[in-house]
Amino acid sequence: MLALLFPGQGAQTDGFLHRLPQTHAVRETLDEASQTLGIDVLTLDTPDALRSTVAVQVGLTVAGVAFARALADEQLTPEIGAGLSVGAYAAAVSCGAVRFDDALRMVRKRAEMMEMAYPSGYGLAAVSGLTEHRLATLAAQHADEGQQRVYIGNVNAPRQIVMAGASGALDTFIERALAAGARKATRLAVSVPSHCELLAHAADELVAYAQDVPFRAPRSTYVGNRGGRPLHTAEAVRDDLATNMRYTVRWFDALSVMLEMGARVLLEAPPGQVLTDIARENFPDTAALAASTFSFDKLVATVRRRLASGDQ
Repeated sequence: MLALLFPGQGAQTDGFLHRLPQTHAVRETLDEASQTLGIDVLTLDTPDALRSTVAVQVGLTVAGVAFARALADEQLTPEIGAGLSVGAYAAAVSCGAVRFDDALRMVRKRAEMMEMAYPSGYGLAAVSGLTEHRLATLAAQHADEGQQRVYIGNVNAPRQIVMAGASGALDTFIERALAAGARKATRLAVSVPSHCELLAHAADELVAYAQDVPFRAPRSTYVGNRGGRPLHTAEAVRDDLATNMRYTVRWFDALSVMLEMGARVLLEAPPGQVLTDIARENFPDTAALAASTFSFDKLVATVRRRLASGDQ
């Protein structure tokens, strides 16, 4: 069984849209996105453009959908789809729960509200080597000492957690985490405090906006962010997408569920490799592949071989 994984903000690199497979499906997707948004989306992956949360989130959605369509042209259709944070939008399109043009407009709205709420001075930090419980305890101590609150934003693995908050508070918390035994703690290339209560108001606005966006029950399995569980109805997918900026992303739970459902080949859409690394580290018996590390032809052949060999 094939599962397609879509990376979130932080996976972007200069020129990532230009490095997508040069296939008819990709070219059509880029054209459709440009027409929908009224811009040339190939301008969204320059170093200057990538300073914008809007450019990054829209660009990642375009890349994910373009790649999924290129796979479909090769008769490789995943049975399961999931995306980290904004990657969930490409997953929802891939699973047939929402149209690409509607998802693009919703992503743009999401990113604009996030950027408007926190134009500067906030972000994310990744901490490795401490558990969620330990980091929650450290965050409570941090707040008790009069520091600005920091929040658990992503649980990517049992000891790989992303914290959200103000830049100064995150920098101080990084020192606290390292002193408490964290193996590594670094800031991420994200300029908004994703997946915490700081974005509650923006999430409420996106929920209202999403009520007018048509959704359908997914054709294939969509695994959500907020609960890390399969979602089967249009309303459940809509709610997951509209609210995931406010709630902790339970990526490790989502990954575990996909494997419990029978996924044996995990394929990460461009431009990321982080989700592949998480899968390889925590589930070494599972075939995890990052599309960005293969030529498209070689990737297609490798996926087919893995599926045919019984890794399904």
